[in-house]
Order: sequence, then structure tokens, then C-alpha cells
Amino acid sequence: MMLDSLRRAWYRILAIFRRAPLDVELDSEIAFHLDAAIEDNLRRGMAPEEARRQALLRFGSVARAMEQHRETRALPALDVLGQDLRYTLRTLRRERAFAGVVTLVLALGIGANVAVFSVVDTILLRPLPFQEPGRLVWLATNGGKGGLSNQTYTVSAFEEFQRHNRSFQAVTSYQTFFNSVQYKLIGRGDPLPIVGVQVAENFFPLLGVEPSLGRLFTPAECRKGSRAVAVLSHAFWERQFGGDASIVGKTLTIDAAPADITGPVTVVGILPASFDFGSVFSPGMRVDFYVPAYMDFWRTWGNTLAVVGRLKPGISIAQAQAESDLLFPQLRAAHRDWWEDYKSALSTLQDHVSGKLHRSLFVLWCAVGLILLIVCINVSNLLLARALARGKEFAMRAALGAGRGRLVRQLLTESLALSTAGAALGLAFAWAITFYLARQNQMVLPLLSTVRVDAAALGWTVLIAIAVAAIFGVAPAFKMSGGNLQEALKDGGPGMSQGRGHERVRSVLVISEVALACVLLVGSGLLLRSFMRLLDVDLGFQPAHVAAIPIEFHDGGDRLKRGPVLQEILEHVRAIPGIETAGMADMLPLDRNRSWDMVAKENLSDRKPHGAFVYVVAPGYLETMGMRLRAGRDFSWRDRSDGENVLIVNEAAARREWPGQDPVGRTAYIGRTQWRVVGVIADVRESSLEDQASVQMYIPITQVEPEGTELVVRTRLPISSIEPAVLSTLRSLNPGQPRTQFRAIQEIVDHAVSPRRFLMVLVTCFAAFGLVLASIGIYGVISYSVSRQSQEIGIRMALGATAGRVQLGVVVQTLRLTAIGIGVGSMASLVVAREIASLLFGTEPADPLIFTATISLLAAVALLAGQIPARRASRIDPNAILRG
Repeated sequence: MMLDSLRRAWYRILAIFRRAPLDVELDSEIAFHLDAAIEDNLRRGMAPEEARRQALLRFGSVARAMEQHRETRALPALDVLGQDLRYTLRTLRRERAFAGVVTLVLALGIGANVAVFSVVDTILLRPLPFQEPGRLVWLATNGGKGGLSNQTYTVSAFEEFQRHNRSFQAVTSYQTFFNSVQYKLIGRGDPLPIVGVQVAENFFPLLGVEPSLGRLFTPAECRKGSRAVAVLSHAFWERQFGGDASIVGKTLTIDAAPADITGPVTVVGILPASFDFGSVFSPGMRVDFYVPAYMDFWRTWGNTLAVVGRLKPGISIAQAQAESDLLFPQLRAAHRDWWEDYKSALSTLQDHVSGKLHRSLFVLWCAVGLILLIVCINVSNLLLARALARGKEFAMRAALGAGRGRLVRQLLTESLALSTAGAALGLAFAWAITFYLARQNQMVLPLLSTVRVDAAALGWTVLIAIAVAAIFGVAPAFKMSGGNLQEALKDGGPGMSQGRGHERVRSVLVISEVALACVLLVGSGLLLRSFMRLLDVDLGFQPAHVAAIPIEFHDGGDRLKRGPVLQEILEHVRAIPGIETAGMADMLPLDRNRSWDMVAKENLSDRKPHGAFVYVVAPGYLETMGMRLRAGRDFSWRDRSDGENVLIVNEAAARREWPGQDPVGRTAYIGRTQWRVVGVIADVRESSLEDQASVQMYIPITQVEPEGTELVVRTRLPISSIEPAVLSTLRSLNPGQPRTQFRAIQEIVDHAVSPRRFLMVLVTCFAAFGLVLASIGIYGVISYSVSRQSQEIGIRMALGATAGRVQLGVVVQTLRLTAIGIGVGSMASLVVAREIASLLFGTEPADPLIFTATISLLAAVALLAGQIPARRASRIDPNAILRG
């Protein structure tokens, strides 16, 4: 029985594609039956004409027989759909302007939605590109707060936890301060600066990353003193070596400072293109190659290892957290040399990477959803306006027997066709947007470089296209199919508009548009005001006209020689025309950071944490950065390693260690070494613009080893104009200076606020688009109202109404609709503003300035949109109206 049903279904499907030959066969069969009947009638003695007439009467309607046969042999619904589609295409071909406008509006709305979905899917919804990513866990000390040194582990702590834990299948790590080692590729023209990451032996296997060429590290290669090896990133392999597979097994000459590896380095593998370390672990950073982390080399560096674990099957993160809470205090008791107890906070790697962006991206998704609703309302209004011209057409079809369901189906087919065209064009827009986002460097968001329009985005596009067609097509379909047949067929009658009922529907739609636009404008206004407040915070330094470039110098490891070497470099750089001041530092504010313990002599017995961000700087750095000295002095070249240890602290350090006292001249301890405070500077934002400055200390570069060195210059000239002279000067002093580039300090600040800028820019663009659509909707409704009331307006003017009074009446009608929409939108905006309060900085959710500006803007735009139909109404000729 089932086989028979399947066979019949299969034949029906085949019949759809064999319609023409089957119709020919049917015509032949019908002709055969008719000829046989005629022959039979002729044998009975009928005349030829009568024989044919009787045969046709007996056979019945040929057309009906053919239609019944088509219905039984194929799928009637598909046939009807085909008819509707063909009719729709013919109709839209005649109305190209209307179809083009609707398709473009839909494309913008759908394209924005697909692009935002692709971003949300990449960052929040899609699993990380690793094997079983749900079992990957991020471990962070100090509750994940503070600088990188406060969140990372020593080699000893990592090895002990790796050895004694029972919750993890494996635990691995990488060197958080990988930028502290400055690598350069030599032997291929000018020394080329490259970025390398030091990873534990099991780093790639734990993540489930397999090389596309070659192999990964062996245990023997991960021990200090073994042959130096490296694995190249796919992008670096293609960029530097043109994708040459023969590079595997060859040696590269890589210089490193400090020297964890140096000299010939054997390339043992190429990672797949799908693995992008920077997008997951260090957004905005381009990584070129990976080397084994020689644990003995990093053992004395303090907290430097970022730790990732893979849970055993069946173990939850809560169970692992409970074990960690018990295990680390036990390990601390067994290792009295540890500086802290490493109380760890565990989270999924996915939450660590993108958890902070959940609310921002959800708000962005809601904003683009509102845009799509406004688009649907606008298109629905356009379709209702189009109903005026098609009223008699559908009335005639109804009079000829078409049921309401058939008319609704035809109209929804037209909506689906428009939606499909908009989705196709919108998909192209979305691809262009995601292509740009994946390749720009201004916004530093995790995984943004991997965003793309994939299968999930295509599925989302199909879903949106169907939903949009239903949303904007339902109201016009039911309104047009339910008209008064007798009224619609009258010559000169109002057709399918049904007078004021039709106008009320369009007015409600416009009110909805205004309300939604109000919500978007308030939200974008709050985010914009919050962003401007953020940019107004006192950074503690002046980033304008300042730029930094990584440099190398050679002092033979002798701190006494370092001062003269660096002093000579700075003197030569300051002599370059256009450079006002210059200095040096190993780390820059709002960039990478680290922290050490620093405690006042008076507080040595205090067991509380005394961490402080530390910067190793040269004389002139504070002036170059525009940092303000509050008390004491700056460093000088007389602060040598064979003299007294000196440091400068910020105001936050002074408040914590010497509350109500002058810290200048007092003693502080860094580890077990005494240091004398010689100066106090204003607080500097070191991690983000939102957070207040933490405790900071600055140490002379002549007394401590820097972790890399950045030359910082202040100039009024474009950076590009002085860069060649600076590089030439540096190479004259050190021929091994790599081919590095300046980066503006303002770029570092911009990167720090890029997540907020990303949200603010997109929501503001959506709000502007929504405002334009709302103004178009207002214009359409008022224009339609004026055209419908033209006879009434003409009679009023004939009875004495002035043009100004007519114009005022139209403007009042415009403002009435706008006022209702603003009222509804303002109430909804208050609710939305409270929901996004956590995303605001220095701005109240119910900010009166934003609400007042939004109301004023919407009223002004509505007034402008209503002016054109108002003027047209005031120019109606009453004589022409009265003549009919």
C-alpha cells in the first residue's frame, strides 16, 4: 500500500517536469475518443454535424476534462503556485519603479539583519573552532581581575596544578607576555619583525588543532637546549613564503631578545587556515609563528602563563571549580616560595572569549530587528497605497468567481517574490559588510576576523525572507481581498480603499513606525552620549601627536652601559626636524601590561595584596606622553644601576600606601629590594577608559631590564613624514634595527574603545535609517490623505477657506500622528533605556537631553515630511474640483 502511494507521488512529481509531452498525449487521447464517438454516430445514420454535436455533448467539456486530468496526474497546489508566480512577475515587470524601491528597502533591512546575525553567530552562538570546545576551560587567578600578571600563573604553579588535578583530561598554557620577546627574521633582506607565541608542548593537541603540513612539536623539542623548531601560521606561510610546501624541514634565521631561541630555527609544520590564535586569545594581534615554551627559561619570570584545561568527560565546570578551590591552598602550603595562593576562577573558554560582549551584541541584534520591523511597516504602507490602483482588478476577479483565499494567496505570492528579491540583494550587502568587518583593524573584537556569511547565515536569510513576506504582506492582502465588490466596480468610486477605514490602517502603521524610530533614536542617543562622555575622561596623558615604534639596542647586558647607549639614541632622534620630545618605555598605557608587588615600608606587615602596574621608562618619557608630575622629579640619566634605586608612583599608589602623606622621599619595597620614591604623577588609565586608574609605578630603564623597548616621540608633523628619518637614524646606530612601523598612541586609545564604538556606530546608523523610513511613511500617509480629500478641500476653499488654513490643517494632521507615535515610543524607550543601563558610561537611562532631542528631531522630520503634501493641498483649484 505504501509502495503504491510512493509510486503515485513519484509520478505526480515527474508530471510537473513533463507537462508539455503529457498535454500532447492527452490531446491525442481526447481526439481519439471524440473521433470514435463520431464514427459510431455516423453508423447510426446521423448527419456529420449532428454526429459531432452529439459526441461533444456526450463527452462533456473538453477543457474541464483536461483540467481534471492535470489535477490527478500532478500536484495542483504547485500548478496554482506557478500560475501565481507567473502573474506576479508580469505584474512587477509592468511596475518596475515600485518593485525596485521595495526591493532596495527590503535589501537594506535584510542585509543589515544578516550581517549582524553573522557577527552574533560568529562571536556568541557558533562554538569555538576547536575540538569539543564545550569542555575547554579558562583558568584565571584573582577572579580574572587586574592586569595580566594578576590573572596568570608561574611555571611552578602551572606544573603543580597540571600534576595534581583530577578534573581535567589535560592542562596546557601559553606565554601571556609573548610580545615581551622581540623576534626578527633575518637573512631575507632587511630584518623583519615577526610575532611569535611560546606555547606548551600539548597546547595544539589539547585544542584539537592538527597541522595542514608537517607535524607539531615533540616532547624532546620542548626542552631547553634542544634543536630550535617552529610551527608557522597559515597566513604568515602564505604571505612570507608564497605557500611553498617545501619550507617544512628548512631552517630560518630568527633573532630573539631576550633569547629564548636564536639562530637557525627548523620549520616543522604549518597550521591550518582555520586556526587564528589572535582572534581567540589576543584580538587585534597577528601571530606569525609558534615555538615551544621552554619552562626553565620562563621559570623565574613570575606570573606569565595563561592556562587552559580540557575537562574529563562527565566532569562539570562546577566540579572543577570546587576541586580548584581545595587544591590551590594545599599547593600554596607546600610551596612557601609562592607569592600568592592562586585562587582561581574557572569559566568556559567561550565565556572568556566573548562573555563580555553578550549584552552589547544582544542590544545590536534587537536594534537591527527594529529596523526590519520598520522596513516591513514601510513596505506594507506602500502595498496599501498600491491597492488603490488595483482595487477594480481584484473586484473583477472576485466577481468572476475567485474566492478570498485565492486572492490572499496571490497577494502573499507577490509579497514573497518581493521579499525573495530583497533577500537576494540583501545577501550581497551582508557579504560586503562582513568582508569589510573581517579585514578592518580599527575594531578589536574577538573572532571578528573570522566573521563570514556561511550556511547558518543563508538559513537565517531564508527564514527572514519568509517572515518578512508574511509580516508586510498580511495586512494589504486581507484588506484588498475583503473589499466591497459593488462599490469597487462603480466607475469613479473609491475602489478598494474603503474610505476612512483604509486611511486608519495606514495611520496606525505610521504611528508604529514613528514609535519604533523613537526607540532607536533614544537608544542610539544614549550610546552616543555615553561614548562622548567616555572620550572626555582624563586619560592622564595626551595621545594626540604621539607615536611609538619598537626598537632594538645593544648594551651587552650591562646596565651601566645602557644609559649612555639609550641617551645617544634619544639625542639623535630629538635632533630630527619636527620631533619635539622623545622617550622610551617597555609598555604603553591601554596596551599590554603587567604588575608586581609594591608595598610601603610602613605596610610590610600588611598581608593584603599590594599589586601595582609597572612601567620601565627612560628620562623624557613622561614629558613626551604628556603625563603630569604632581610632586617630586622625573628620572634622569644619573639614576644608574650602581646608585640608589628610585621610582615614581601615581596618585592611586600614594593614596593606598601613604594616605594623607607626601610619598616623595619615602621607601617602598618591590619584592625584597628597597626603592625610594622620587616623584608622583597624575593617575593614568592603564587598562580601559571605563575603569579608574589602579596603582602604578615607574622604574628607570637604567635600573631594571625592560620587556621590549618602544621609542615614543611627540611631533606636530604627520608620522609618515618623519618615519623614514627616524628609521634611518636608528639603523645608523644599530644596523640590526628591524623594519618596524610607528603606531599612533591615539590608535591604542581607539582600540581600547572599539567595542563601544562598534555598537554605537551601528546602532546610530540603524536609527538614522529608521528615521528616514519613518519620514517616508509619514509623507506617504499624508500625501494619500490629501489625494483622497481633494474634493472636500476644493469645496472648503470655494466656501472661503484660505490656502494657509488648508495647509495648517494638513500640518496639524501630520503632527497628530507623530505625537501619538512619539508618546508610545517614549514609553517604550524608557523601558529599553533601563535594559541597556549597564552599557552606559556617565549617562542616566532617562537622560532628559536625549529624550528632548529625540522628540524635537522626530517632530522636525515629521513637519518637513508633511510640508510637501500640505503645499499641494493649498494649491488645489476649487473651480476645477467643482467642474468635476
